[in-house]
Amino acid sequence: MDTPKTTDGAKAGEGKAQEPKVVQSVIGATDPQVLNMVEKSAASARAPRSTRKKSEAPRREAVKAPAEVLKPDSNDKTEKESSHIMEALGMVETRGLVASIEAADAMVKAANVSLIGTEKIGSGLVSVMVRGDVGAVKAAVEAGGTAAARLGEVIATHVIPRPHSDVEKILPVIK
Repeated sequence: MDTPKTTDGAKAGEGKAQEPKVVQSVIGATDPQVLNMVEKSAASARAPRSTRKKSEAPRREAVKAPAEVLKPDSNDKTEKESSHIMEALGMVETRGLVASIEAADAMVKAANVSLIGTEKIGSGLVSVMVRGDVGAVKAAVEAGGTAAARLGEVIATHVIPRPHSDVEKILPVIK
């Protein structure tokens, strides 16, 4: 097998110890463009590093959005209205007030959700409802159901990812 040759024709390992040369491979021997790209890449790798410290982040220019992107349409609902409608609804129903309070406490502590109300149904049944992002509501309902099960009986747990706007009319409000 032949000894690999450098780009200047000398055998690898021979010559001056100043600057390492790129070794020509079988592909490089047949394609001069590939060899040229590899040589440029190796030369840039040997170039002196910048004086920037490792802890400093590279500078980035701020990108400004066009003015028409920033203006909301007058026909659009306000951000609060549209996000509230699209929030998931989570419910935990328990037998007993103490278990429902424990469920409500666990839900608001477990995830970024808002307690929207409770409903006393009768025969000791109490439902607790929360709103928030789908993932947060799922996590909160699971935590609330687990916490309530330690103190009382959990009747049902459920998450509605995108409740219809008409459902808003029947939801209770915290007093």
